[in-house]
Amino acid sequence: MPKRARWTAPSRRSVATSKLLGFLESRKNLTGSACGIAGLALTFTGLAGPYWPVVVAGLYGAGALIAPPERPAPPDFPDPSAQLAELRVDFGKLREYLDGVELPPAAAGRLTELTEVLTALLDPGWVAEVLAQDPESVHALSRTVRQDVPEAVDTFVRTRWWTRLAPGTEPPERHLERQLTVLQEESDRIAAALRETEARRQESHTRYLEDRGRSQ
Repeated sequence: MPKRARWTAPSRRSVATSKLLGFLESRKNLTGSACGIAGLALTFTGLAGPYWPVVVAGLYGAGALIAPPERPAPPDFPDPSAQLAELRVDFGKLREYLDGVELPPAAAGRLTELTEVLTALLDPGWVAEVLAQDPESVHALSRTVRQDVPEAVDTFVRTRWWTRLAPGTEPPERHLERQLTVLQEESDRIAAALRETEARRQESHTRYLEDRGRSQ
């Protein structure tokens, strides 16, 4: 068997060297150094007099104080387009899972209607481009694909097994149908909101063209 690489903690010297390099490259040091060089220039011209070390140190300190603070880079989160690409992959996994589950006809029909809406919204193209501009809708669809639908179907499968042992209880497919109905209505609202967005864009372009025509 190949030997596993042994992890060693960084030495104090390497940590100190990294901190030193970080300070040398910092804005405070660069600005202070620039001001200190200006103090040396005053010294060479004789303006600083015998107190030139104090002048140089003071200018360096002043430059370090007025330098803007270091700003850490913000985290690089994926944009909505990248999130949609990942969501399409997960939606494909969900469809494979659903293909292996046997559902009652009514629930299966409701699920088919829901997946058709999700497919239309997530397919690459101009619809997905409009969807990517609405992060809340992207989050809602992600929750539907990755959580709501799998949980609804899996809960139905497990509850159906218990119902066979205790007949006479409320059929679990009724809850499944209600859950899928709610999810489909939510997806329909997202599609309607995207349609309204495009309608407003068309109306805005019409007003722009009319205003431009009147101004000529």
